[in-house]
Amino acid sequence: MNQEEASEKIKNHCKTIALEMMNLNPTIVHLEDKDTQEALFEASYELTKQLEIIKKRVIKLERSNDPGADASSEL
Repeated sequence: MNQEEASEKIKNHCKTIALEMMNLNPTIVHLEDKDTQEALFEASYELTKQLEIIKKRVIKLERSNDPGADASSEL
């Protein structure tokens, strides 16, 4: 596997995980313990943020390897 293939796989896996997390949130509301709900929503939010960081780093790497692309960190 080359770097381009690895980048695509990473982005696709992050997307899959993020979509699954969206399915998790509506289920959390059915738990009867507010403290548990809050903790799970917070953890879900943090995980989603970390997935976005992973995707942005991969995109930044892709751009830095493309000589014609803007290599800034802005997405």
